[in-house]
Order: sequence, then C-alpha cells, then structure tokens
Amino acid sequence: MADLLGNMRRTHHCNELGIEDEGRQVVLMGWVQRRRDHGGVIFIDLRDREGLTQVVFNPEVDAEVHAKAHVIRSEFVLGVRGKVVKRFEGMANPNLKTGEIEIMVNELKIFNAAKTPPFQIEENIEVSENIRLAHRHIDLRRPQLQKNLMLRHRTGAAVRRYLNDLGFIDIETPFLTRSTPEGARDYLVPSRVNPGQFYALPQSPQLFKQLLMVSGFDRYYQIVRCFRDEDLRADRQPEFTQIDIEMSFVGEEDVMATAEGMMRAVFKDVLDLDLTPPFARLTYDEAVGRYGLDKPDTRFDLELKDVSDIVAGSGFKVFADVVAKGGIVKAINAKGCVDMTRREIDELTEFVAVYRARGLAYIKVREDQWQSPIAKFFTDDEKAALAQRLDMVPGDLVFFGADQPKVVNDSLGNLRNHLGAKLGLIEEGRFNFVWVTHFPLMEYDEVEKRYQALHHPFTAPVEEDFDLLDEDPLRVRSRAYDLVLNGNEVGGGSIRIHRTDLQEKVFSALGMGPEDYQEKFGFLLSALESGAPPHGGIAFGLDRLVMLLCGQPSIRDIIAFPKTQKAACLLTGAPSDAAKAQLDELSLRVRKLMPDA
Repeated sequence: MADLLGNMRRTHHCNELGIEDEGRQVVLMGWVQRRRDHGGVIFIDLRDREGLTQVVFNPEVDAEVHAKAHVIRSEFVLGVRGKVVKRFEGMANPNLKTGEIEIMVNELKIFNAAKTPPFQIEENIEVSENIRLAHRHIDLRRPQLQKNLMLRHRTGAAVRRYLNDLGFIDIETPFLTRSTPEGARDYLVPSRVNPGQFYALPQSPQLFKQLLMVSGFDRYYQIVRCFRDEDLRADRQPEFTQIDIEMSFVGEEDVMATAEGMMRAVFKDVLDLDLTPPFARLTYDEAVGRYGLDKPDTRFDLELKDVSDIVAGSGFKVFADVVAKGGIVKAINAKGCVDMTRREIDELTEFVAVYRARGLAYIKVREDQWQSPIAKFFTDDEKAALAQRLDMVPGDLVFFGADQPKVVNDSLGNLRNHLGAKLGLIEEGRFNFVWVTHFPLMEYDEVEKRYQALHHPFTAPVEEDFDLLDEDPLRVRSRAYDLVLNGNEVGGGSIRIHRTDLQEKVFSALGMGPEDYQEKFGFLLSALESGAPPHGGIAFGLDRLVMLLCGQPSIRDIIAFPKTQKAACLLTGAPSDAAKAQLDELSLRVRKLMPDA
C-alpha cells in the first residue's frame, strides 16, 4: 500500500554526515531552519533533533526539483534525496559537525507547509516566556530545549541502570489515594461513584513505599510524577518528577552510599564527569551556623560568623538589646569590597529586607580607621575581638545582621549567595555535593500554635533523643539527611519509624490525638504492627537535578510542557471550566467568587 513517503526512507540524521561520506546517496528529513537564494541556487539548512545539514537545490543538477523548491519557507517539513558533496573552498562552516559537506538534492518531498512561526527557532531570541509557552510545540524545536530533554532522558536511563544492577525493583504506586497532607496543599479529585468524596493526587509515594517494605520487597524504586498545590518559583512546578527509593534493613550510611553511587553513575553517563564519593558531611547546626541555610553552596567561602558574645555588652544598643532578648548577631566579611558604593549597600539592604531583616549594618575597614555609623559604639577591646574573629583587614567590608536566629540566618545566608554571584566567587561548571544531617525532627508553627514535622511525621528521631519527645520536642534530632548540590537540595530522605509505639508517640508530640491519627494513618499503624523491618529511603527531584546538569536557571526549561507561575498551561488553556453535565455527574456545584472591590 502506497504511503506519503513513497520510496523515500531516512538514511541519516542531520548531524551525522561528514567528509568521509562524500559521494554517497542519502535521504534526510526534517524542518527548514533557514532558506537562502544565491543567484538561483537555493541553500536550505535542514534541521532535526540532532543538528543541521545544508542541502542545495541547483537548477543545473535538476531543474524540476529546483523549481519545486521555490515555495519552501521556514519550518516547512521536507524529505530530500541527494548526493553528499564537499563544499567549495572557503565555504566550510567549522561550527557545524556537517560543515564540510552539503547535499546536492535530486529528489524533494514537501510533507507539510508551515505558517510563519511566532518567533525564530534559535537560541537567545528576544521573546517573552509566555509567548514561548503558548507555542511550546514550536519552542521545543529550539536546539537547547531539545538537548535539555535528551539529557533528561539520559539521566533517567542512567538511574534505572544503576538501581536495576543493585537489585532494586521498579514498582508503580497509586495516583488516586487519600489526602494525607505533608505540608503543601493536596490536589483533590472528586469521585463520581462516591458522591461528595475525594481522592488526592500524591505529594509523594511515601506511605506506599513504606508499605512495600513491610510487604518484603526490600529494595524499591520508581521515577514517578508527584503533585503539590503550592506557590510556584523557578525551581517548582505543581506536577514534578521524583526518583523515589526505599530500602529495608539499612541505616543512614547505607542509603547515603547508594545515593552517592547513583550520582556518580549519572554524572559519568551524562556529563562524563568523575565524582569522588564520599561527599562532605555537615550537621544541620553546622550548616546553619556557618552558611545561614540548611542547603549551603559550598563552592565558595564567605562564611557567617557569630559575634553575639562580643557585642552583647557593647555600647551599640541595637546589638546589645537583640542578644539580651535571645537573638543573635552574625557578620559576613566581603573581602576587598571596601569601595562598594552607598547605593550598592542600599540595594543589599533592600535585598535582605525580603527575608524580614530590619536593616543591614556595615563597617568599611580603611587603613587608618573603621568607616561606619556604628564604629564609635565599640571599645578598642571589642574592635580587636571583632577584627580577629572576622579576619578584618584594610579593604574589607563587613555586614552585620541582628535579630532572632531564623531571620539573621535566612537574611545573611541568602546575602552570602547573592554576594557570591555578584563578586564572581563561584566557579562555573563546578559541582559541590554536601550532605546535611541531623535536622530537627519538628518545628513550632506560630500561626497554628502547634508543632509540625520538619520533613514528614514518619521520620525516625535519633535514639538518644527519644526522651525529649515529651520534655522538649524542639531539641529532638531526626535521622533525616538531605543531599545538597551547589546550594540546591536535590535529594532528601530519612530512616523511617518502623515501630507502632514510636510512631504513635511522634503523632502525639505533633498534637494528634488517637482518634485523629487512627483516622488518617490507621492503615500505616496496622502495617507496622504486622512486622515492619527497619527501613529508610531517599527521593531526588529529577527536574531540579536535570536543571543543574543542564546549567539552566529554571526547571521550566527542562520540562516538555511546564506550567506558568499561576499553574496554568498556556498551550492547552488548562485549567478550564468544566461542563455542567460533568459537574452534575460528580455531584458538584461551582460557586463563582466575586473579585475584591
């Protein structure tokens, strides 16, 4: 049976042919990147996902084919048959793998014409992201996006090979489950056959993978879609992909060694880089103490120093009062930045205000004096102590933060990252991994006036801290661990609670009564009672990991069809209204909210 292709079948892709193929008859297929007419000879750059090849329509070679080629424009879809020839002297393009040759066409098929695209299919184009997302099927033709998605594919393939070789089993878990909020809002799905009731899309397969350990599968993994109804940023999406892993009869070191091996395999397969585990380790207290954040970028120094003890009795009342009220004073020394302008310092003050800092004190260290509105408040002994602790020498600019610990650490930690980029302290192309361990098990929510799990309520506490669950829950350390890459959390996990009595004790510390936790998690407690092995695991954010591997600033550039910051798909128009008949089937009625007056 005849088809549109006829006897034309692709022999090579558009980044494959070279001078060694000269004289061969080949068939290429793809899209028209650009068209040029040079004195009657038509040159076309033909593009597929692999690259470009120049094809030539010469009236002296085939007048009929040349005449047919006059209608071709950008993004037409073509098939061409022709002979590989060497380009004329001086016409080679060293920037293309195929730059020494071209295809002299003797047969042409135009599979489809195309409207003029809304933007050029090139890198570094000046076009808004909304226009790109509204025409994502065209945007995805850009070479960088295609490279990103192919790198994503290779990452997933490397993960599967590595885990399969270690005896892990790929098991799918349900998408339609019950709501067990883990911090973010769930996406709810109404049930037609159970009117008035709802499924929730999973924020992670956490409980199911623990149940699989109880079921004896021992080593599980899944590359799985997860869903969170949360405010979006450059590194967040409402639907995202996790590399989800769980193991039985393990401790922290076992899980961390497996994760390090997986990163080593991925970086070797994808970037041909040799990582050298084991990775560096920091406790949560060390990370926050030195870097201000629990996901530190360790590619550069510029560490924070606590000077609370030095300034506690100083004449600078702002610092002294903060320390007296249980707050802290920390400083960061921007070496060699003494000539930073007042305008630049004001911009940095505005930057830390985003993190609730009420100001940014500073001292410029000159050869003959400290230049600062606050310098006069310190004694000579206090100045000497500050100079020693902060390594203050002429040419330095020191910034101070004073407030409650969280505000100081958040503001100065983010200022550190900002200065690292601004001052060119970060070596491009460098990948620094660090494990952060021993997170607090829980934190206090001032709004809801109760304790909340810092990660999730199934994380095991450190055994030495069991008694503190009743006495002082905020001092309880967890057996949780995060893997941080260049200041980004790429993986996080923990050893889980595998005993019913301890799980109930943690639920109680979080303010849940027996009725509450039995209603929400009775199935888990029942499973733990049936013989649960010690187990633990980790989950990696595939999108964020690939973003870093690609060197891209946003995960939207490594996802085929991402959502906007308002969780909308500009290509398809989702979310959209539902038909009344659909709502009636689901026993739902939509109430339109009036906009604020």
